[in-house]
Amino acid sequence: MSDNTQKTANSGLRPYMTPAGAWALSIGTAIGWGSLVITSSTYLSQAGPLGSTLGLVIGALIMLVIAQNYHYMINCFPEAGGAYTYAKEAFGYDHGFLMAWFLALTYLAVFWANATSLPLFARYFLGGIFRVGYLYTIFGYDVYIGEVLLVMAAIILTALLLSKSRSLLQALLIGMAAFFTIGITVCFAAAVIRHGTVGASMEPMVVPDRSAVSQVIRIACISPWAFIGFENISHLTEEYSFARDRALRILRIAVISTTLLYIFIILLSATAYPPEYASWLEYIRDLGSNDGIRGLPAFYAAYTYMGNTGIMILIFSLLALIITSLIGNTLALSRLLYALAKDEVIPVRFSELNRSYAPGNAIWLIAGISLLIPFLGRTAIGWIVDVTTIGATIVYAFVCASAWKTAKDCGDKKEQMPGFFGLLLMVFFLLFLLLPNLFSEGTMERESYILFTVWAIAGFIYFRNLLKNDRSRRFGKSIIVWIGLLSLVLFTSLVWMSQSMVAATGRAMNDVMGYYSGMLGEGEQAVAAAAFMEQELRRLQMTNARSMLIVICMFGFSLMTLLNIYSLMKKRAEESEAELGTVRRMAGTDPLTGVKSKHAYAEKERELDEQIQCGDAEAFSVVVCDVNGLKYVNDTFGHKAGDEYIRSASIMICELYTHSPVFRTGGDEFVVILTGRDHANREAILKELKDRSESRIGTDEAVVAAGMADFLPDSDTGLHMVFDRADAKMYENKKALKEMGARSR
Repeated sequence: MSDNTQKTANSGLRPYMTPAGAWALSIGTAIGWGSLVITSSTYLSQAGPLGSTLGLVIGALIMLVIAQNYHYMINCFPEAGGAYTYAKEAFGYDHGFLMAWFLALTYLAVFWANATSLPLFARYFLGGIFRVGYLYTIFGYDVYIGEVLLVMAAIILTALLLSKSRSLLQALLIGMAAFFTIGITVCFAAAVIRHGTVGASMEPMVVPDRSAVSQVIRIACISPWAFIGFENISHLTEEYSFARDRALRILRIAVISTTLLYIFIILLSATAYPPEYASWLEYIRDLGSNDGIRGLPAFYAAYTYMGNTGIMILIFSLLALIITSLIGNTLALSRLLYALAKDEVIPVRFSELNRSYAPGNAIWLIAGISLLIPFLGRTAIGWIVDVTTIGATIVYAFVCASAWKTAKDCGDKKEQMPGFFGLLLMVFFLLFLLLPNLFSEGTMERESYILFTVWAIAGFIYFRNLLKNDRSRRFGKSIIVWIGLLSLVLFTSLVWMSQSMVAATGRAMNDVMGYYSGMLGEGEQAVAAAAFMEQELRRLQMTNARSMLIVICMFGFSLMTLLNIYSLMKKRAEESEAELGTVRRMAGTDPLTGVKSKHAYAEKERELDEQIQCGDAEAFSVVVCDVNGLKYVNDTFGHKAGDEYIRSASIMICELYTHSPVFRTGGDEFVVILTGRDHANREAILKELKDRSESRIGTDEAVVAAGMADFLPDSDTGLHMVFDRADAKMYENKKALKEMGARSR
């Protein structure tokens, strides 16, 4: 590392982010490719325009609670790392690692989704000019070398931009966010003004044959997926050029802006559809049969109201969405890696800053990993992105829990409620996501469940290596978090197995239905048979879901019992340790004087001998003290007076040697092992001790003889050698004090 880089690495992140830049980062990361291409159809097909709008509004209100918790934690812990830092500070490093593991996957998945959307962008709007050099088909997706190179170029350009110029980066973020915000709003406004001229109805307002309430709840429950990224400014707290108190306003504006844009796109998509369809619902359900602009409801509507101008506005808005998402997720993820590297969770070199005060190594690590992604194909990336729904919910739950605990520890009752309320909501959302067919008809692809499990197992493996090399012993202190993760792994594995069985059963029933359809023809019997099969499949799904719920409840009860047993065992162990500590303190303390005992001296001797033998012993000296005239006091005034005499001597020694341990090793013998400040001033302190003792000759106060010797690394093989030299000098001083006493009489 060069001198310039080293100097920068030690100076820390520098403020540059303005409020406008923070808003652009927040909204630009929360909205990406999917908002214009798949979100409208996804929301509409599940809840219709009214149900989607209401669900999004409820989701936004929930995100405002999450924003309140983020704001509180930003002000409590203004450091890079976001949710990782909050979990670490509130619950410890184990929780922090778990948080970072899922946060990294979430940001990476969203980054990959937007990077690999560029080939789709080209297929839709550029005639597929990058579809050259066919490589292979993976999970039904054709991979071309031209599209792979396009994605790689976007990843490298993003890394270069983030590594070089923060001012250009912020200006680009603000410009792109402003453009797509205005562009989407203009297209929606055109739909509102001209909708009456196209003769299209927005009915039905919710999807028929389903409960309207359940539709709204479903949309609200996927709000963590819809808004993930709005909190990215929490990773750049050290880089704010504004007061941290303003973060809440920025987060709120970002949530409201994101919600409005989502609603604009959804409503825009439902206002116009091709004339051969009777309703937007029929159109949405048949999107797979449409190509080009007709396969994108929002773009088709914009073309209907504004012609090619509307198409161009949304094309450039979509491109701006992709760019801001690539920048925002890389920016947040690089600061997360920077924080992890500072805590040595990953190699320290990833915390080094370049001349632009950016964690360049962390940025290029993200780029390096991501360069492999285009080879996986878009289908696999979709499964990974699906996992972000769980990941985002876990992250928000931890942030709420951290805010709740921090506020509770600080006695801040006002801030406890948002944390507690947000945590309850995220737990409910997690159950909604992980219990398909119970609350809804499947929430994720079954491949996503197994991917989540694989990522969790990889986390176990990484943590094991981290724990093995943890010399400072910061990790491994919270078994609860790992039992919880293990339970989640088991849970998602069960869901995957259950979904796979349901899918296999459905395929088998379809095959049976196909066979009988050929025999029954097109008559009423065939229709009745199809309805019967569908009814039986739904009954099977519900039975399977109920069975899973029973198993999960039983497992949950067993787990809570296990944790309770563990808690009791831990409490008992702590009590035993406390009792043992009390016994050790009693054994290590001299009951008469309160200084360390002979037993404690023996322990110290063993410790120092080991250090001397290993060559690790630091400089020290030994002072041996002996109380003069104790026998005379005992014989003349009694042992009680002798005890007071010893205590008086001990007090004098302790008053002088305030930074070193004092041991009583015999009836009238004390030993002091000098370190630190006492060792540095050892000659002056010894002279003071001797002067005091000499001044007490002929009085009733205690007189102490003392001798001192320094540790000689080249010749001393143990503490006893230093002690012997000090003891010899003590006897010389003792003899001199007796002679002085004789002369005084």
